[in-house]
Amino acid sequence: MDEVDIAIVGAGAAGLAAAEAVAASGLSGILLEARDRPGGRALTIDTSLGPIDLGCEWLHSADVNPLVERVEALGLTVDKTPPPWANIADNPVFSREERAAFGEAFQAVDARIEAAARDGGPDRPASDLLDPGSPWNPLLNAFSAFYNGAEFDQVSLHDYAAYEDTEVNWRVAEGYGAAIAGLGGKLTTRLSCPVSMIRHDGLRVELETALGSVSARAVIICVPTTILAQGALRFMPALPDKLDAAAGLPLGLADKVFLRLDEPEMFSPETQLYSDPHTTATGAYHLRPLHKPMIEVFLGGAHARSLEGQGDGAAAAFAVDGLAKIYGSDIRSKVHVMAETHWAADPFAGGSYSHALPGHAGARAVLAAPVEQRLFFAGEACSPNFFSTAHGAWLTGQAAAREAIASLT
Repeated sequence: MDEVDIAIVGAGAAGLAAAEAVAASGLSGILLEARDRPGGRALTIDTSLGPIDLGCEWLHSADVNPLVERVEALGLTVDKTPPPWANIADNPVFSREERAAFGEAFQAVDARIEAAARDGGPDRPASDLLDPGSPWNPLLNAFSAFYNGAEFDQVSLHDYAAYEDTEVNWRVAEGYGAAIAGLGGKLTTRLSCPVSMIRHDGLRVELETALGSVSARAVIICVPTTILAQGALRFMPALPDKLDAAAGLPLGLADKVFLRLDEPEMFSPETQLYSDPHTTATGAYHLRPLHKPMIEVFLGGAHARSLEGQGDGAAAAFAVDGLAKIYGSDIRSKVHVMAETHWAADPFAGGSYSHALPGHAGARAVLAAPVEQRLFFAGEACSPNFFSTAHGAWLTGQAAAREAIASLT
């Protein structure tokens, strides 16, 4: 049995931030990770075209994001090329006039959501603020599927409005996942070590893991809400308030497909297009990211779940079909599938990032609250304003570690 002052469950961004703080505190600690690697939902893989991020990719709110400095300290390259989201490529399925009309519809619904949140009324679905007669509602829901991982009817109005975004977005040329995995200090770490039970009714907290038991004076829990809500990590005595909060903060889904291009000159770098701007079941195509000869296709929400349910290759087939509808069938022989993700099927994630269900805007504070000053919670779902981001997770890991350390010193 390992005996430590502080045990940390989960080696994603939150757990790595907590591990760094514990390692610097002088207290003893251990980091327990179910996967065979650190990083959680941040994952970079190497390809023939260089590194690609299968998970989180953007340093959101980069001008205030604490990870920018940390990435640069690792000797990695922060690329400040603006994102393609407002730079829609010219294409026959989405005219300039239509793009302008969609932009106006988006600004209008965003303003209505912000105004309704400021009014302080009861929480409700953000979809209530859509114009019922707008022809752009399908694409607005597609935006929500990419942004929240779920359509607007599954998104809390107040939670959506609470997110803080400076709209400055940068990337890590060598991969955000590679950067996250390089953080965390030098705390003792056990990989391939899922924790199944945390007993907190004795003098010390006891953790049952795949590699034996761990005894700690305090524990920092940094696992996705799906792990808590589904009971993959149990508590004794039970913590029904935490499980209810986790259930109100499910992980939405954003999957990706990466396509290598034989003729990259066909596409303008750092632009975007939709395979069909008139339906929610569409893909967002990031053309030539970082000027590479590739396309990164984003799929979200119920549509992404449906494609995952159809099995390997379904998402890639949809992505290629979407290109063929715009550019003709000849494009099929000029694109080659490099990778596709399946975050909903990942047993240690169950999705991509959290959104609050309507009526559950207060769940983040409930999830983040410590228990008996010896169980502390962190992760992007615990962040009040930077949820769904790696830097939001990092900040909650630091905060939980400070509280845990203070409780023992």
